[in-house]
Amino acid sequence: MALQLTRNLALETAPDIGPDAARAADARAELAAQFIPAGSRVLDLSVDNALERSLPSGCSYLGRDRVTCDGGQACDIARGDFPTKDAGQSDIVVMLGAFEQIADAENLFTHLRFCKQDIILSYRATDFVAGAERAALGLANAFSFYDLALLFDRYGFRIECTAPLDGGQMLMRLTPTERLKPVAPCSVAVVSDSNFGSFGGRFGLQAINALMPGEADVHHLYFGSLQEARDKYDLVVLGLGNSMFQPLLGDDVLDIVGRGKAAIGIFGTHHRELIARPSLDRLLDRLDTWFARHEEDLLMFGRGRSNATHLGDWLIDQFAMRAATLDEPLQITEEVRVDHALDRAIQVIHCHKNVYSTRLHPLLCALTAAENVAYAEQPSTGIALGEFRSMLIDIFGRSYPENRFFAVDRDAVRRYKARVHGNVAAVRERIDSILRNVAVAAAV
Repeated sequence: MALQLTRNLALETAPDIGPDAARAADARAELAAQFIPAGSRVLDLSVDNALERSLPSGCSYLGRDRVTCDGGQACDIARGDFPTKDAGQSDIVVMLGAFEQIADAENLFTHLRFCKQDIILSYRATDFVAGAERAALGLANAFSFYDLALLFDRYGFRIECTAPLDGGQMLMRLTPTERLKPVAPCSVAVVSDSNFGSFGGRFGLQAINALMPGEADVHHLYFGSLQEARDKYDLVVLGLGNSMFQPLLGDDVLDIVGRGKAAIGIFGTHHRELIARPSLDRLLDRLDTWFARHEEDLLMFGRGRSNATHLGDWLIDQFAMRAATLDEPLQITEEVRVDHALDRAIQVIHCHKNVYSTRLHPLLCALTAAENVAYAEQPSTGIALGEFRSMLIDIFGRSYPENRFFAVDRDAVRRYKARVHGNVAAVRERIDSILRNVAVAAAV
């Protein structure tokens, strides 16, 4: 037994419409259910109740047979009535086979606009069903797909997704445009070293990708592939929180930075005795903001600059505080290669109460779990990198001698984590602000 829509939205029995039509109605309802999230409050104004049988779990359902207008009387949608209260208390309004029956579509969408809910509807556009065929089906309006797009746009909706149905029908989900933030594509170049297989390199890659807005086209470059750079970018980001040193401060890097409408740096320094101050000054002059990795970086090269601020080592955000359980000491004397399981590498380091490391970021990871740690700087050309010292001063306010275990002040580590976390949020805000301004300037 089939159901049809009466003028007062009450249920009435109708002649059987045949097994083919019933199967088509069920197929349409099953497809519509794929557009509905579980747990939704569904107001169904369709020509039948087939949807109720197909809804995902957790949905509440209000069919047209139980819909009333604000005064309590039955609603006659064809005559211009609308269940405003019920629609306002729903998450999705569904109209399968019903929209074609509405002569005054403008009035209907005036009500739908103020309800501000998503809409799922089916429609036979004149592109597929026209003329005598529409009259035979008793359809009360005639819109092409272009006409529909104009109607939806005029009343503040956009087509979120579509799916074809049999019989010239199209299923559409509409979303109020005010829920959708304008999205302008933007291009971002991220310039770093190529050591993405290292512990710090992989985490740095994850960290910068997490800061990028969803609409950003991110082009990763490393210092050996700068020839692959595009002619221009909306933003150039120099560094992944790693360190810069003299060979990386050449004209080729300055050229890439100059291709951006804006540029920021997220890096520290090492081999500071070898850095030519004029080269670094030229680079910093071209950056909108330099987020210095360590306080010593800022004191040595950023003093007096309004475009320089202390970030901290943002990879600390990747390591949760926990308590180590193994007394067996852990020695890390070679680069930790993490081509696959970053979480496994963290887990191993976090298990040990006593950790000795000649690598910076594995020690940073250990500080969030170990009781005692020791380190040794990696000398190069007879000059120590200086990164361990800078990191320890940032976290504990002092450095410690090499190759001697010292007790980890967990409260100091927590304070450092909290401080860096806030600084990273400021970097995200700065990136968003730059890209918004670039988008506005491009639109003028």
